[in-house]
Amino acid sequence: MITYSYRQAGDDDVDVITDVYNEAVVEGGSTTDLTPVGRASRKAWLERHRDPYAVFVITAEEDGVRRDIGFASISVFYDRPGYDGVCSLAYYIARDARGSGAGAFTMRALLDECAARGMRRACTTIFADNAASTGLCERFGFTRYGYMPDAAYDSRRTLHAMSYWYVDIDR
Repeated sequence: MITYSYRQAGDDDVDVITDVYNEAVVEGGSTTDLTPVGRASRKAWLERHRDPYAVFVITAEEDGVRRDIGFASISVFYDRPGYDGVCSLAYYIARDARGSGAGAFTMRALLDECAARGMRRACTTIFADNAASTGLCERFGFTRYGYMPDAAYDSRRTLHAMSYWYVDIDR
């Protein structure tokens, strides 16, 4: 049986965050970055997540073996004070760790952290054809509030529609 846990990311986690993210960039279908990113840019991104925002590393343990399998973030939604309490969520799980509950664990952890950090609403933007992420949003009670056809390319030069989702946070 696999058990999942998470911790707040620190400087020692930049490599795993960069590696998991770049795997998603190369694979296509989940990010609008067209080329892999460098560790320095991921480190700067991590450093911008000051309280109440944060980045978390997701860990899986199976048969006594622990490994970092992904990361998730609670980020600024829009940097004007009237939006305080509204955040943007993102998560990336390593390809070989998908399909075994890591995404659901991560979403639950993100929503719990949002509540603990005083957020009132969480939003996310995903490729509309990303069935796994769309299903996760629906499962956790998100409402789709927007759809933009032919909006963004991925690294494989595939043009995707974007879907926009929100959920109110129970505090």
